[in-house]
Formats: sequence, structure tokens, C-alpha cells
Amino acid sequence: MSTFHLSRRSVLAGTAAAAAVVSLPMAQGRAQAAAPAGTAYRWRNVVQGGTGFITGVLFHPSVRGLAYLRTDIGGAYRWDDRTDRWIPLTDHLGWDDWNLLGVEAMAVDPAHPNRVYLALGTYAQSWAGNGAVLRSEDRGSSWKRTDLTVKLGANEDGRGCGERLLVDPRDSDTLWLGTRHDGLLKSTDRGATFKAVSFPATPSATGQGVTLLVAAGRSVYAGWGDSDGTAGQPSLYRTSDGTTWEPVPGQPTGTAAKVPIRAAYDKHTRELYVTYANAPGPNGQSDGSVHKLRTTSGKWTEITPVKPGGATSDGGTDSFGYGGCAVDARRPGTVVVSTNNRWSLIDTLYRTTDGGRTWTSLKDRAVLDVTETPYLNWGGDKPKFGWWIQAVGLDPYDSRHVVYGTGATLYGTRDLKHWAPQIRGVEEASIRQLVSPPTGQAHLLSGSGDIGVMYHERLTASPSRGMASNPVFGTATGLSLAAAKPSYVVRAGWGDHGNGAFSNDGGKTWTPFKAQPDVAKSAPGPIATNADGSVLLWSFGTANPGYRSADNGASWSEVASFPKGAAPVPDPVDPARFYAFDTTTGTLFASTDSGKTFTARATGLASGDSEFQLTAAPGRTGDLWLSLKGNGLYRSTDGGATFAEVSSCHASHTLGFGKAARGASYPAIYMVGSTETITAVYRSDDEAKTWRRINDEKHQWGWIGAAITGDPRVYGRVYIATNGRGVQYGEPV
Repeated sequence: MSTFHLSRRSVLAGTAAAAAVVSLPMAQGRAQAAAPAGTAYRWRNVVQGGTGFITGVLFHPSVRGLAYLRTDIGGAYRWDDRTDRWIPLTDHLGWDDWNLLGVEAMAVDPAHPNRVYLALGTYAQSWAGNGAVLRSEDRGSSWKRTDLTVKLGANEDGRGCGERLLVDPRDSDTLWLGTRHDGLLKSTDRGATFKAVSFPATPSATGQGVTLLVAAGRSVYAGWGDSDGTAGQPSLYRTSDGTTWEPVPGQPTGTAAKVPIRAAYDKHTRELYVTYANAPGPNGQSDGSVHKLRTTSGKWTEITPVKPGGATSDGGTDSFGYGGCAVDARRPGTVVVSTNNRWSLIDTLYRTTDGGRTWTSLKDRAVLDVTETPYLNWGGDKPKFGWWIQAVGLDPYDSRHVVYGTGATLYGTRDLKHWAPQIRGVEEASIRQLVSPPTGQAHLLSGSGDIGVMYHERLTASPSRGMASNPVFGTATGLSLAAAKPSYVVRAGWGDHGNGAFSNDGGKTWTPFKAQPDVAKSAPGPIATNADGSVLLWSFGTANPGYRSADNGASWSEVASFPKGAAPVPDPVDPARFYAFDTTTGTLFASTDSGKTFTARATGLASGDSEFQLTAAPGRTGDLWLSLKGNGLYRSTDGGATFAEVSSCHASHTLGFGKAARGASYPAIYMVGSTETITAVYRSDDEAKTWRRINDEKHQWGWIGAAITGDPRVYGRVYIATNGRGVQYGEPV
């Protein structure tokens, strides 16, 4: 067996125009170690396929069919050659560990095939927690954890560099970890403890620090991302004894060689290949180069395939940097590198078989097949070869098997011509909205960061219609279905050709609004339709008023009394009623004239957090549930005139409804929150009198506070929005 078979059943992928940049949980509830689940559930991903930035892919050098993959916000994966899919390795990370779902770097031990290491930490900002290193002796089936005293930045600039983690080639017990702001760390006990070591370059509070670590024979090389490109500030260092680091003599200088991005060593020719750019990327690169170092003689040679800066056919400039770098373990002098941030002429892979004397662009004859992942077409006729290509892998057991990551997927080939996503099992979308229609073909509509809205006619296959188009959105900001007319759906989001659209067939096809408020282009926010689809309300942030349309988006009028920045919530039964919770003042507003005017009702509720959520129970008028995070859960049965605290909840972050249990008259309630101190996923079948926890310690997915909903047609089925692991859905076993 060999890695990544290109069978149709294994070709599942997704797309994103940019990396998954996500909203963050600034204030967390108190989450303790996960307790046993009260009800057994089976958890799976709703298949979208990829949908995020693949920042690293690592073939094991001594085990056929073994590989690892990392993402910027969605954890790490191991390739399972028996099932042709990637297996998630970090779903056990829970609510308090949301910052660890970003993988800064990974490493394998060539001498011990079962060992794997992950360096975790999504953000290096002051409000984020410190990083951690996970170490495994069974290929990630179980982990031991070392908490660090420094921060890592897997979703910051430079996240496609690396790897920043390395097992020392002379001693499997020694592990090196390069950090952004705290220099070089070393472990001599296989990652159980780390200490800072002396390094010639001085880290800064805002720089890149160590961008890569690579073994070349018995030596270790380290890239330094804070060089100015001059000989006085080197960008590449090495150690031959594991103690003393020195600048590599004769290394390239200049803007095109300012930041070392990736490096790979050819053990046959004893040459080290290094890609460079003038910025760490993935954005902001406009120059770059490729060089090789003959380690036996110290001779450097520039082997840049195409130098950036040339003219394009439209009179522009062909600006880009270089990113990925991989060598062929079987064929001396065979190397693959990638361009990055080449938006004008589109990024490509260059391949050489003669050590860089000549190069071939693999894009030029590439045939891309995204049949099972059509939203990679991004609403057009064909997919793009790639963008944000900084992760490149070359199978050590198959010279024609090349893979590369993009901002959306992992493409692979076995003949250097035909390419298809090799992404089955990887789901990285940051989900913002979930709607489960009561009728129709689709059981789920989802709104995501970067990839807009999707219509899931099947939960186990990437949507055949791709992402919603006409218009195409990057990030979805609103999604609403008319409760009494579920064929009518509206959506809003960030797009270049309009920011709102409606559907009369349940979300299969879309028509853009004929008009939109001027502010929609710069601040699209949540949108809602009333129960019969006759009125739309659109919110545009705390600096702008809300707007109303009674003609399907042909015209809009300002609603001065709508609380600025609030999310409009329609009554599911009465078309004349809307609700909105003003999180800045803790006031519930309601409208009884189809959104023309709003008046204050309940006041004095918790305020100051934009993540507070208001939800209306289906099939009932004026039955409102208010999730106030650590302030608890509140309910109103009089249309928001009064609220009472739900005593069974300690905290509530997001709440939704599904089909009632057999014999029950009230819908099942699903909640991400806590009944005491454990933040988890709960279900109540008795109107929130009691709750059962339905997830477990293996299925936590970091921060899951954006959205949750049950299925109105299938009792027990629940959909959960994650911040980097797509849509998770669970069903009772």
C-alpha cells in the first residue's frame, strides 16, 4: 500500500480564498477536565472537504504510507493508508485549550517510526495562552503534553514556514523547537521539558524568530526570520555539535533572500536547498529566490527558477516569493519548490531533476479534477492551481507522488500531470451559522468563514453544488430561513459582487438582492427573514443603523429604533414579530409591526459581550432563550417582556433546538455550556429541567461557541459549529 491513493472515493476537498481568520473567544467559561458523557453519541464531520490553509505536510522518511498534516487553526492529522483518509489527532483538546488547535510545527523521528511531536499555539498575542508540545509513542493515538512558558503563532504571519520542530539527527532524545519571540528551545528528554539555549540572533517581541529547522547529515540548520537581508544580519545558522551555533558562511543576502521559508536536504548529493522571500507570508511577499548549499564544500549556488519582478501581459508586475521545498529521497538532484503570493500569473510548482540547473513548471500541463469538491471552482468554471503554497511534500517511496497545500486544500499527483485533492478526513472551516430546514432535500445549510454558504444534500459528501454563488461570498455573516415558508432563505456576507441574496428553493440556487444599503459592502452583518418571508432585517455593526426590506431586497429603509449591532431574531410563528438583544446595554428589544419599529422590553440583563446569543424556540410565539455565557441561561415566554434564569445551567454559550423526544411536547434543546463547571455539549428533552452531556473527552474541538442546532426531522441529531474543525454532527448510538 502507498500513501494518498487518487481514487474518487478519497478525493474530498474544500476551498478558501484566504486563510481561516476566525472570531475569538475572548472570555471563556471555567472548563475542567472532561467528564464521562451521559449519553453515548457517534460523532462525525459534515463533509465539506479541506476548506482551510494547509500549512505543512510531512512524509515519514522511513515508513511507507505514513504522513502527517498540519493546519493553522484546525489541528493535525495522520494519514491512514488502510482507509485512504486523514485521521484527526487533536480533537481531544477542549474549551480552555482552544488556542492549541493551531499547529505551529510537527516532527517525526526517523529512527523510531511511532514517535511524533506537535508544537501547538494559534496566537502569540498577549490575550492568548502559552503554547504546548504534544508527544506520542503511537503515531498520535495517545499523547503526553508539555506546557510551554512561551507563545506560538500557528495562525499568524509565517505560519507556512518551517518546520520549526526537529528531532536531532544524532540523538533521538533531543528535540529542537524554534519560537517566534523567545529564541531557540531544546529538550533532551524527548519533549518532556524544554530550556532556552544560546543562539547568536536576538529575538524581538514582534518578529518571526526561528522560521525553520532542518537536519543535514549530523548538522542542524536554523532559519532566522528577522534578518534585514545583509551580511551583518544573517538569516541562516547551523550547529555541528548540538551546542554552538554560528552563521553559515557565504549565505545569500539581499531582499530576495531576506527570510528563509523552507529547506530540504538531499542526502545523496549532500546539498541543502533553501527557499527565500522578502516576507514570511503567506501574504505580503513580492520577491524571493532559491539557493542550494553544498555542505561538504560550503559553496552556495543560486538556482531560482524564475526571478520575481517581470512584467505581466496586463502591464503589471509578476511579484511573488518562494515557499515550499521538497527533495526526492530516491533520485539525487530532484527537487520541487513552490511560488507563493503570485496572484497575477497564479502560483505554481517548479521541479528540477538536475539540481536546479533547469526547471519545469508543473502548473503548465496540470489537469485538475475537483469533481467531488466542486466548490474549489469558487463559483467559476474551473479551479485555480493554487495560492498560499508553502507546504510541499514528496513521497520518499514514490518519486512521482507530489502533494502541495493551498489556502483551501491539499492537491496531489502520481504522474506529475493529473492532480486531485487528497484531503479526505480533513475539515478546517470556521463555521459561523447553522440552519437545519424542517423540509426539503437538505438537512443542513452552513455559513463559514472564507467559504460562504453551503447546501448539504448529503452529510457524507462534499456539496455537489459547491459553495453558494450568485454572488460568491468569502465569509458568511448571516443565514436565515422563513419558518413558515422554509423554501425561502436569505444570506449575507463579504463579497465583491453584492453582499446579500435570497433563495426560493431552500438554498439550492440564489439571486442577489436588486439593491442593498451602501454600508452593506463595508460592514455586512447578520440578516433575518420573518416567518413568512415577507420582511427582511439586516444589521450592520454598532456604528450603523439596521435596515428593513419588504420587497425581497429591491429597496431598503432605515430602522432608527433597531439596536445598532444587534442580531435580528424572527418570531417563528408570527410574521409581525422580531426580537433583538442589545448586548451593549443588556436590553431586549421587540417589534410587533414587522420590523418597522422596535421598543425596549426587558432591561438590566448582562451586557458588554457581543457573543451573547438570543434564540427563539420553534413553533411558539414569544418563547425566547438568551445565552449569556458565564452569566447563565435565561428564558422569556412573553416575547421578551420578562426573563427568568434557568437554574439548571451554570453557563450557556450557544443554544438550539431539534426534534422532540418521543412522547415529549417540547423540542429537544442542545447547548454548548455547563451545568456545573464542565463546558461541553448538552441535550435536554424536558424543557431544560435536566441535561445530559452528549460529547466526551475525545470529541471536544476547542472553542465551539458560535452555533449549535438540532435536526427538526431526526431526534437526537445535533450539528455543532467549530472554530477550525468544520461542522461536527452527532447521533445517539
